[in-house]
Amino acid sequence: MVKLWRPLTAALVLVTLLGLAATVLSRVYSGPLLTRLLLGAAIASVGISLATRRLPSWLIAPLSVLGLTAYTAFALQVAARHAELPGGLAEVTLDAARNGVPRLLTAMIPVQAAPDTVLVPLVATWLAGLACAEVTLRTGRVLLGYLPPVLLYGGALYVVGPNADPALWPTTAFIAAAALGLVLPGRRGATPSGPAAGTLGTGKLPTAVRLRLAAGTAAGLVAVVAAGVLVGPYVAGQVAGRPVDPRRYVQPPQVESLDESPLIRISGWALHPDQVLLELRSETTGRTDNTPTGPEAPATDTDGTADRPAADAGAGNDPAADTAAAPVRLRLAVLSDYDGVTWQVGGTYRNAGRVLPPAEPAPGAILRTVRQEITIAGLNGRLLPAVATPQQVSGSRVAYDAQTGTLIRPEGLTPGLRYEVLSTAERPDPGLLGVADVPAGAEHTRVLQVADGTPQRLRELAEQLAADNGAPYARAVAIEDFLAEHYREVADAPSGHAYPNLEFFLFGGRDMGGQRGTSEQFAAAFAVLGRLAGLPTRVVVGFDSSTGDGPVRAGDAHAWPEVLFDEVGWVAFDPMPRDDRQPRPVEEDFRPKPEKSSPPPEEAQPSISPSSPAPEAPEAVAAAPERATAFWPVIVALVVLLLGVPPAVVLFLRSRLRRRRLTVGSAPQRIAGAWREATDALRLAGHPAPDHHSATEIAEAAAALWPTATGADSGSGSGPSLHELAELVNQAAFAPGTAHDARAQRAAQLAHEFTSAMRAARPRWRRLLWSLHPGPLYWR
Repeated sequence: MVKLWRPLTAALVLVTLLGLAATVLSRVYSGPLLTRLLLGAAIASVGISLATRRLPSWLIAPLSVLGLTAYTAFALQVAARHAELPGGLAEVTLDAARNGVPRLLTAMIPVQAAPDTVLVPLVATWLAGLACAEVTLRTGRVLLGYLPPVLLYGGALYVVGPNADPALWPTTAFIAAAALGLVLPGRRGATPSGPAAGTLGTGKLPTAVRLRLAAGTAAGLVAVVAAGVLVGPYVAGQVAGRPVDPRRYVQPPQVESLDESPLIRISGWALHPDQVLLELRSETTGRTDNTPTGPEAPATDTDGTADRPAADAGAGNDPAADTAAAPVRLRLAVLSDYDGVTWQVGGTYRNAGRVLPPAEPAPGAILRTVRQEITIAGLNGRLLPAVATPQQVSGSRVAYDAQTGTLIRPEGLTPGLRYEVLSTAERPDPGLLGVADVPAGAEHTRVLQVADGTPQRLRELAEQLAADNGAPYARAVAIEDFLAEHYREVADAPSGHAYPNLEFFLFGGRDMGGQRGTSEQFAAAFAVLGRLAGLPTRVVVGFDSSTGDGPVRAGDAHAWPEVLFDEVGWVAFDPMPRDDRQPRPVEEDFRPKPEKSSPPPEEAQPSISPSSPAPEAPEAVAAAPERATAFWPVIVALVVLLLGVPPAVVLFLRSRLRRRRLTVGSAPQRIAGAWREATDALRLAGHPAPDHHSATEIAEAAAALWPTATGADSGSGSGPSLHELAELVNQAAFAPGTAHDARAQRAAQLAHEFTSAMRAARPRWRRLLWSLHPGPLYWR
């Protein structure tokens, strides 16, 4: 019984170690399927070695390989059925063997347990189980047998990288299980026999043996201490570091040149409107939130355009809508990059499974679920059309760009390809659009950037349209109405949306073919004018289906612009002309600025002639000072009002901004607000922090400039420490789970002390200007 208990215990420890490695890897997978399959591989591989430990060693490897083959076929079939992938077992296995490693490292997180993302971890787990079981059970070298599970555990940590929380409890359990495995097999139930029995039984060892044991113990202790001294600081420094993401070394799936700028395909499709590109069947369910319905809710399309015709899935205000006979808008590509010549996709596509990452809806948005069954006919390329935003895809392997919500099929589209998509169509709250602001900052540069070489007339038109419309939504509507009222849609307009094409479309003579185009020119012109007016814009290419059922033809291809609003999201606009309106000449509403010329010469003042009016009577001259004196109190009041109200407003807004930064929001948000207060203080002091510097670098630069104000002067120890605030900011950014209210309060205190110290170091008159400076209100 003792002989059986020892190998069973060792095998159980090995399975536990392999299972913990599977648990670490499964943190970037969706669902428990991967953990179950890898745990089954660990049990099977170790179990085979345990059951055959009495057989010759040369038989174990062939038997284990046979078991690996059978189990792999079973696991891949289960994964393929779970991912709903088409094709037989042989086809799925060959594809997984050929693309297992690149797809594992380019897959979108959370990774779905599909054949290609399961094969490599499964084989690695089985081989590690075989190696550790053979070394431990057959030779009795437990510590050496731990090497394969340790390598497997380290590989799992490396693959996960920074894409999951720290693996604290699995690592603790791994160490505990390994320690238990070292202790349990060392127990012996029998007394030693043989020549050394008497010596060992009495506890006395020969002097030579004791010297060798002492020397070995001392050498081992020195080695452990030296390793701790040499490697310890490096390991301790890596605890708070960010792991390397191996995905950055692997090229994700890319779109073809045909799909890099699909906007140019609009004109070609418009010339062959009857070509069937795909077959569509869709079903739209009702709203999933409590947004008010009825007459008080303005009608919006599903992309969020208020008071415009519904154009996306599930249009209308009927909360019980559940019909396939509803308009559906399929999104093919989202174009965010413009270089003055073409709008391009520029997306980063990651291999995805059947379940896609969920999208966070805007507050108060109306959500509808749209299920589509799409069969490809004449559409080619790699881009997969679907209603925004897709949540589940079955019937085809896809790659997904989470930033734009678009899909591609890496293998390319083929006639007859059929797939199903479950999407969540979102309509933002129309009541928020009128007061919504637009985001700014480095993270939105991509959708705000205007390429060099912009024609002057485009800039003047954008300035004119934005002049009387301060709110961002009003500017967008002004651009939309201008294009819809002045231009004509034609199917035979030449393709092109570079700056010269757009200038000819907007200002070219009608007799020469100007002021008319397809949706390509309308959408591109809106997006460029919007960016010139300070709006973050992009262009979307897709298809409109009036019923959501039946063939989708080339004539249904459409391009439309979208604008990004804070707390609302991307909102689609429709700058296409209305069917019942005759376009008005552009010259009626657009007047280019006149060219600068020299001012005309001043005319000579006419001299007083006998026919000039007679001077006023003395009584009227005497009454004039009295009237002027009566207006002096009004003038003084106006001056006081003009000089006093703006500073008061600035003081109020600055105080409100400071209070919102330091007291409103979660702990990480308040820590970030405290850091913004400190960086504003640096900017007010005339030393703005560079955007590319980290928080630690900014703190060191501030300490070098003002050692007294920042507490860098260790000798005096006066002043607050910006280094401590920088450390809190780094912790909140890279380890948000460690941020709590006490640290947020400490960050607010440090920001207040730093700002007060910086202000106190300024001259008296600059202290007054410090409080009245409006810069922090608009600095980003």
